[in-house]
Amino acid sequence: MSKKALVITGASRGIGRATAELFRDNGYQVINISRRDPELADVTHIAADLSQTDWTQNIAAALGQAVVNVDTLSVIHSAGLLLKDNIDSVTADDLHRVMQVNVIAAAQLNQLLLPSMGAGSSIVYVGSTLSEKAVANSCSYVTSKHAMVGLMRANAQDLAGRGIHAVCVCPGFTETEMLSDHVGGSREILDDIASGVTFNRLIEPSEMASTLKFAAENPVMNGSVMHANLGQIER
Repeated sequence: MSKKALVITGASRGIGRATAELFRDNGYQVINISRRDPELADVTHIAADLSQTDWTQNIAAALGQAVVNVDTLSVIHSAGLLLKDNIDSVTADDLHRVMQVNVIAAAQLNQLLLPSMGAGSSIVYVGSTLSEKAVANSCSYVTSKHAMVGLMRANAQDLAGRGIHAVCVCPGFTETEMLSDHVGGSREILDDIASGVTFNRLIEPSEMASTLKFAAENPVMNGSVMHANLGQIER
């Protein structure tokens, strides 16, 4: 019987946590990388701060040991940093920090894991509707999520012939701590956001987890940008 594993970043909350639970419950060995321990049963946690450029140096040995003898390895880049900024206010330091967490850390993790990734493995990025459009006051986040799509497409080309596929899944407005924090915890604002969705509700993290699992397990999606947003109303 083949041994399947998931390495995921950001499983301490939100979409990442729901995804770690779903893969675990479907027979995957799950390894989470984040600052905070999700404290999930049967999920291995490796502590790391993705905002630091040298973060891989401290975990390379432990991560390599965790994926020994894995036949199929899925990597899901779920960790993300969202700041409120715009063209007038964004600083070079903040732009560097957001790009490091959302894009550069993903490229670093890929390089660390590729030697352990055989045919049938996958790399899945958690993008955003803002991977292909923009809103005001999210300058660094929008920039990073657009870059994530470029990284995924480059991966799909670079990995041609190796049996490893890459996908970017773009969630819509999801009921997560990140979204709540971004709006200051206002239920009124969250309800207003939900009114801009054709189903008049926010997405559940478990729904995104199922979508990410589909993307990870279906190589026909290689190179695709998958939007999963319940149909946003364009205004």
